[in-house]
Amino acid sequence: MSNLYKDLKAEWGKRAPNLLRCGELLGLFKQEMAKGAFLMPREALNSNPKQKDQLVRSRDVLEIAVEHSITVKDYAAFERYMAQLNMYYYDYDKFLEPSKEMHKMIGLSLLYMLATNRIADFHIALERLPSDLLLQNSFIMPVLALENYFMEGRYNKILQAKKSMPSEIYGNFMDMLVHTAREEIASCIEKAYLKMSPKQAAQRLGLKVGGKELLELVKRRHWTVDAEGNYDYASLNTKPKEEIPSNEIAIQNLSYATELEKIV
Repeated sequence: MSNLYKDLKAEWGKRAPNLLRCGELLGLFKQEMAKGAFLMPREALNSNPKQKDQLVRSRDVLEIAVEHSITVKDYAAFERYMAQLNMYYYDYDKFLEPSKEMHKMIGLSLLYMLATNRIADFHIALERLPSDLLLQNSFIMPVLALENYFMEGRYNKILQAKKSMPSEIYGNFMDMLVHTAREEIASCIEKAYLKMSPKQAAQRLGLKVGGKELLELVKRRHWTVDAEGNYDYASLNTKPKEEIPSNEIAIQNLSYATELEKIV
C-alpha cells in the first residue's frame, strides 16, 4: 500500500497530472483499504503508532480523491469521499494531527451544498464548526458570504465572486452555483415583468446578448419573443383555466344528503 500511496502522491503532485492514471491508482488504493483493517477503535490508536500512520495516509488519499472527483466532474464520487473524510475529521480528531487540507475540503463540501441548493444540509454542516473558524478561516468565510448573497437575493454578487475564491478547485462548484443563481434571477424576471428586451435580460443574468448561454436559458425556460423582439413573460404567469365538474359534485352531494336522511 505504501508504494501505491507514493505513486499517487507523485502523480497528483505534478503540474498537469494524468487524471486517468490517478483514477486507476485510487481504485487500487480503495481495494487495498477494503482488504485491510484500516480503521480500528479510537481507544486503540494511542498504543498502535503504525495504525495511526495508516489512517493519515488513508486520509491523504481521500483528500486527493475529493479533488480528483471534482476535476473529472464525478459528483456522486465526491459525496462518497467527503462522507468518508468527515469520519477522519470529526471522529478521529483527537487522535490524529489536523490535516492541512481539512478546511479546504470542508469549504468545498459547503460550496457543493450551496451550489446544489441544499440549504438545510448546509446549515446542519455549519453547526459542526466552531464559530472562530466561521469568522476567520479563508476557505470557509467566502462560502458563508456566498450563502448570504444567495439568501438575500443578491445574485449579482454571486456572479462576480468566482474570481475571489481561495482555491482554483472551487471554480467547478462556482460554475454550478452561478447556474443556480441565474435560474433564480430568471425566475424573478418572469414574475416581475411582462416583457423585457434581450439586452436588459442579458445584463441582469450576466450574459452576452445573443450568446449561447442566453439562448440555451431562453429555450430551457420557454421564453417567447414578441413582434418587437422582446422576451414575453405574460403567458408564463397565466394559469390555465380549470373546469369544475359541477354535475359530478352535485350528484355526489345529493347522494350524501340521501344517506344522511336514511341515518336520521
